[in-house]
Amino acid sequence: MHSHYLGGSIAKWIKQTVAIASCTGLLTALPITHTALAASTLAAAVDRPTLPSKALRETDTTHLEIHISRRQAILYQGKTPIKRYLIGTGRQGWETPVGTFRVMQMQRNPTWINPFTNERIAANDPKNPLRGYWIGFWTNGKNWIGFHGTLDASSVGKAASHGCIHMYDSDLQDLFSQVSLGTQVKVVP
Repeated sequence: MHSHYLGGSIAKWIKQTVAIASCTGLLTALPITHTALAASTLAAAVDRPTLPSKALRETDTTHLEIHISRRQAILYQGKTPIKRYLIGTGRQGWETPVGTFRVMQMQRNPTWINPFTNERIAANDPKNPLRGYWIGFWTNGKNWIGFHGTLDASSVGKAASHGCIHMYDSDLQDLFSQVSLGTQVKVVP
């Protein structure tokens, strides 16, 4: 986490850290799909950690902006851009949703479930399109949108996905280390 905890007691910080670790532990056991995961699974698995309202200063907060038209994700520390990533976005009919969201899921080595056939592709299978990491930030209660790798690196920089954000594996690994549950994700046209 690159946000700084300000004020409050050590006990509150420990409680928050345990909540995040608990969430992460629960999520690592879940199969994750970029387009299909039941809302009931989310409700059961994601404990949304909260911070005291004045715990983070805006200038210290890590957040992301996704620029669909530029096919770019920008990582910010406060108001300062610290990293830019080339991304793939949703194709026509499967557009990436626009708005302000929060990272709700993070998983290393996710299992992919095909949203059309329910076929499961294990994390270590070279045919797994999620690759090594999943960062979920949007759901309608049935479908999920998030950052993940791709089997077709040429889709990065294009509108080619089912709404998710495709990234090169090395960029995705870097981004995964920079964000945490609760990180703001703003998607603009």
